[in-house]
Amino acid sequence: MNREASIDRLKTESFDILVIGGGATGSGVALDAATRGLSVALVERDDFASGTSSRSTKLIHGGVRYLEQAVLKFDRSQFKLVRDALHERATLLKIAPHLARPLAILTPLYNRLEVPYYRTGLKLYDRLAGKASIRKSYFVGAKEALQKFPMLKKENLRGGVVYYDGQFDDARMNIGIAITASDEGAAVANHVEVIGLLKTNKKLSGAKLRDTLTNEEWEVRAKVIVNAAGPFGDAVRKLDDPKAAPLLTASSGTHIILEKNFSPPSTGLLIPKTEDGRVLFLLPWLGHTLVGTTDQPAPIEANPKPSQSDIEYILRQLQRYFALKVNEEHILASWTGLRPLVSNPKAADTARLSRDHVIHESDTGLVTIAGGKWTTYRKMGLDTVNHALQVGNLKPLRQSQTERRHIAGGAKFEAKAATLLGNRGKLESDIAIHLNHAYGDRAPEVVSIAIRGFAARLVPGHPFIEAEVIYGAKHESARTIVDILSRRTRLSFLDKNAALNAIPNVAKLLAEALGWNLKQVNAEIKSAQDYLS
Repeated sequence: MNREASIDRLKTESFDILVIGGGATGSGVALDAATRGLSVALVERDDFASGTSSRSTKLIHGGVRYLEQAVLKFDRSQFKLVRDALHERATLLKIAPHLARPLAILTPLYNRLEVPYYRTGLKLYDRLAGKASIRKSYFVGAKEALQKFPMLKKENLRGGVVYYDGQFDDARMNIGIAITASDEGAAVANHVEVIGLLKTNKKLSGAKLRDTLTNEEWEVRAKVIVNAAGPFGDAVRKLDDPKAAPLLTASSGTHIILEKNFSPPSTGLLIPKTEDGRVLFLLPWLGHTLVGTTDQPAPIEANPKPSQSDIEYILRQLQRYFALKVNEEHILASWTGLRPLVSNPKAADTARLSRDHVIHESDTGLVTIAGGKWTTYRKMGLDTVNHALQVGNLKPLRQSQTERRHIAGGAKFEAKAATLLGNRGKLESDIAIHLNHAYGDRAPEVVSIAIRGFAARLVPGHPFIEAEVIYGAKHESARTIVDILSRRTRLSFLDKNAALNAIPNVAKLLAEALGWNLKQVNAEIKSAQDYLS
C-alpha cells in the first residue's frame, strides 16, 4: 500500500466509486467494490482506524445483549442483526486467521434463578449461529468457574455459563482490509481530507481534497460518492446539503488496560448486570487485560477522552465481582471510542438503538452508510456497493469476492511459523509470536528488515520492534508517530507510559524512512506527546 502512488492516482484518474472514511466500514466498502473490478478510491482525513475502528472491545461477536433485547422486546431487527453477525463472525475467523481467534467467555452467576435464564439464552445464541457456531455453550458449577477464572469472588457463586465468540486486533484488521483493497487495485490514501463536494447538474460528480500533511489541494472525479465517515457522517452530509437533518447519534465505550494477571490467558468474562444495567467485558488481549463497557450517550468529537466517572464506574464494577483489589494505579492505558448509531428520538437511551446499519441516499446521490458494528463490516460493505451500483448505473466485472478473499497476511498463515521466524531472525519467542499474528504470511518481510539491524524492542517488556516502524512507513502508509504507536503497533493502547518512552526512537526511525528534517521531527514529537498525554 503506497500512499504517494495512490495520491498520484487521485490527482490524475477518475473513479467509479470514491469512499470517504478509512475505518472498518469504508475500507470494507472499498475492498468489496475493488473485488468486483470497479475503479475505487478511498480517502481518510486522519489514519486508517484512527477513530471508532481502533477503540472497540476487540470482540467479533453476534451480540449476546442484542439477542436479549430481541427476545424481551420481540424485536425482529435485533434477531436479524445477531444472525447476520454470527455468520460474519465465522467468515472473519476464516479470512483473517492471523488476526482473529475464538475465545471462551464465562458469565458468572450469583443467583440460582439466573442459571436457567442464561443457559437458555446462550443455547438460543448457539442455535442462531447454526453451522457457524464456534463451539456449544455449557454450564459449569462454582468450583469449575473458579478454576477457569480464579479472580472471581467465591461468596454466593452458583456457577456460570461458558460461551464462545471471536476476538481480534481491530486496528491491525482495519489496516489489513485497507491493504487488501489496495492489492485489489483501489487507490487508498490516509491523511487526505474531503473539504468540498463537486456537483454537475445537481448530482454529485466528485470532491475537493486536501493532503493534511502538505496542505496541497486538488479535485477528483467519481461516479458515486460513498460517505462512510462513521460518527462524522453527518458532517459529510452537510457538505452535500447544509440543511440535512442529523442521521446519527453516538454512544461512547470506555476501556481500560490492566496487567495480564487480572485475567486467564484463554478465558474472558462477561458481567451481564452492572449497577445500571450495562454490560462489562473483561478479556485477555495482547498479553494484557482489557476491561470495557458501552452505551453512554456522548457528543461527537475527534479523539474523545475517558471521563473520570467512566473510569471509576469500571473499577467499581470490578470490585463487585473480583477477589483482587483493583484501583487506578493498576491502569496502564485507557481510551474511549464513539459508536455511531442511527438516530431515533423516541429511544430512551442509546442501548435501545439498533446496531443494524442503514443506507441513505441524498437527492444529489450521496450514499451514506451509517450504524452497524465491527463484526458486520463486510456485509455493510457488500450492501453499500450493491446500492452504489444502482445509483451510478455501474457495471461490475464480477460478483463480490469478500466472503472468500483473505485479508492481507491471512492466506498462508500458520501458527507454527512463529518458530521459523524466531530462528531466522534470532528473535525472542514473544516477538516472533507477535510478528506472526500481526502480519501473518507477510511477517517474513518484517523479519528481513529486523535482520538488517532493526531487531531491537521499541521499549522493554513489549514485543514491538524497530523493524515494524520501517515496515509501517514503507508498506502500510504510516506517516506519523501516532500512526505507529497506536495502530501499526498497539503500544499506546496497552501502556501509555511505555508509548511515551518510545516516541524519540520512533521519531528517529521515521525520520530516516520518510526523510524528515529537524523541524518535522520536533513537531511530530510534540504532536505525539500531546496526543498520548
